[in-house]
Amino acid sequence: MKLQDTLQMVKGVGPKNFAVLESAGLRTVGDLIDYWPRRYEDYGATANIASMQPGLVTIKGQFSNVISRNSRRGLHMTEALFSDLSGSVKVVWFNQPYRAASIRTTETYFVSGEFALKGRSMSLTNPRVELAKELSSTDKILPIYKETKALNSNFLRKIVKHIERAFDNIPESLPSSVVKSQHLVSRAEALRALHLPKNSKDLEDAKERLGFEEVFQMQLAGALTREELLKEKSPKIEFKEAVAKDFVEHLPFELTPDQKRTAWQIYKDIAQDSPMNRLVEGDVGSGKTVVACMAAIMAMESGYQVTLMAPTEILARQHAESLSKLLGHTKWSSLVGLLVGSLKPAQKKELHSRIASGECRLVVGTNALIQDKVATHNVGLVIIDEQHRFGVEQRTKLRTKAGLYPHVLCMTATPIPRTLALTLYGELSITKLASMPSGRKPVDTEVVLPTSKHHLYKKIDAMIDEGRQAFFVCPLIEPNSDLKQVSAKELHEELSKKHFKHRRVGLLHGNLKAEEKDAVMSTYKAGDIDVLVSTTVIEVGVDVPNATVMVVESAERFGLAQIHQLRGRVGRGGHQGFCFLVPTDEQSMSKRLQVLSYVTDGFRLSEIDLELRGPGAIYGVRQSGALDLRIADLGDEKLIMRAKKAAAEFIHGKESLLKYKVLAERVNHFRSIRKLN
Repeated sequence: MKLQDTLQMVKGVGPKNFAVLESAGLRTVGDLIDYWPRRYEDYGATANIASMQPGLVTIKGQFSNVISRNSRRGLHMTEALFSDLSGSVKVVWFNQPYRAASIRTTETYFVSGEFALKGRSMSLTNPRVELAKELSSTDKILPIYKETKALNSNFLRKIVKHIERAFDNIPESLPSSVVKSQHLVSRAEALRALHLPKNSKDLEDAKERLGFEEVFQMQLAGALTREELLKEKSPKIEFKEAVAKDFVEHLPFELTPDQKRTAWQIYKDIAQDSPMNRLVEGDVGSGKTVVACMAAIMAMESGYQVTLMAPTEILARQHAESLSKLLGHTKWSSLVGLLVGSLKPAQKKELHSRIASGECRLVVGTNALIQDKVATHNVGLVIIDEQHRFGVEQRTKLRTKAGLYPHVLCMTATPIPRTLALTLYGELSITKLASMPSGRKPVDTEVVLPTSKHHLYKKIDAMIDEGRQAFFVCPLIEPNSDLKQVSAKELHEELSKKHFKHRRVGLLHGNLKAEEKDAVMSTYKAGDIDVLVSTTVIEVGVDVPNATVMVVESAERFGLAQIHQLRGRVGRGGHQGFCFLVPTDEQSMSKRLQVLSYVTDGFRLSEIDLELRGPGAIYGVRQSGALDLRIADLGDEKLIMRAKKAAAEFIHGKESLLKYKVLAERVNHFRSIRKLN
């Protein structure tokens, strides 16, 4: 049987069943093989009912006392007693009326599900049921697939058995050298074991092989990009010790050890004629801007122009202001230009001229920097802030405007787990700013139930009396009838008309025009707004030293790393910062939110977030397909380092990627995806 054969040719699949399979996207034998099980149930390890502990259990026995009825709440319930030689347990199914008719009390079954306290007694709720006589001695580990009303795992398992010979036709998709060096089973063996596992070792070997392959593809994509970068030539920017010493001596604070180390790494990178491509990730307030300024001044001293691109106009303006202050004692302070979309046509025209002539030596801006009409002059260094918010295409355009290949310094205040950074940014050298400047206090974080909001508002009002300011952040702009979360417009109206009607309450969100956002933030920074209701547009970079309170509404809708970013907006001016996390309701209260009250390290929080929510949910790359991993665990650093090493060895070996069509297609897919993200 061939992979391209239609499933209608398979025994037991008639026109009706084929229509069901087709509706699930399964037309060919290859489609079914690529339809991987979601999980497995091991019927080889059963428990005695009398000795069961709370949690997932599998038991073998018979049903009795099967009753079908409607509950007071309108739910249909099927109840039964399930017994083995050691005892009995209550089993309940909700809204599965077919159960009563399908259960035969004379048959022996395997039952698998969660054994837990429901009401006043321990029971199994909505467990899976398999007829014992339908499971052969080799079928103890059962694959469970994604199911629909018409498509169940039992049916899919039967079809897979009928196409078993097709697994022999699956081509190898990894280089033979990699399979051998990593002691992996073949792709054909792995996929056979994934669908038809003989034992737990076979299944583990299959998962190891397929998980390694997923990560290897991404590591190879990053390594190939890195190799291409190394072929480019960049300007050598000479390190001038006197310039660095003068800059550091005029700083109003002392550099942290991490800042010194990172600056020196950058100086060594830019002194080479191959392009620097470095990502500096630092927790909120770790001092990335100072490091960027140290790199910029060295480039300018060597006769090069520097561009800095930020994701928002607010952040771009703030960078221009901060850099001008840091360069205040130098000749470069008056040569900083700000190019943003809200500038008037005459202002833009004048700035374009200054940039093109090289008079403007440090250009700070947003996407306006990569417009065709903007001509740069001898750019030697490109700095990109919050670089994960820009697509590779945008970053490439900014680089190519230089006319030569400039050095690239990327910065992010979003802590990225080491394993994810190694996977997502394989072409970058990564530096972490972990130490914080002295005097910076951790933000005091507390989870507050919605029922206690009136007490919270009184506490905030007292802080405003002391001259402080507060942020309220919501997940939505407009109210949504399908979602219970708090919206910014709704909350703004409630706070301004009720709880803080005696205060100045502002509103900021993504639907406002750039100049409107700017006006609101400028008013807030000037102290003319007491309470600012906002969406996550204030998540990154916004610096209001007088703001000490951050309230996150519907907090369960945000990731831990994202909330950490938000709370980093307060307590930046010497006063103690406070962050209050308000879940939508008591049911949405979770241990995940409580973690924020005692973990202050952003990098540790990002790792916890990765474990709990997965990379796509945190970094917004799920929909793009950039991280559509089905087996690999991106928290497994050993696996990632193995794949990284194997990718490097393959590139420098004798085998050609073109020999492996599936691998080449996948690697090119990852590279093209990165151009779009």
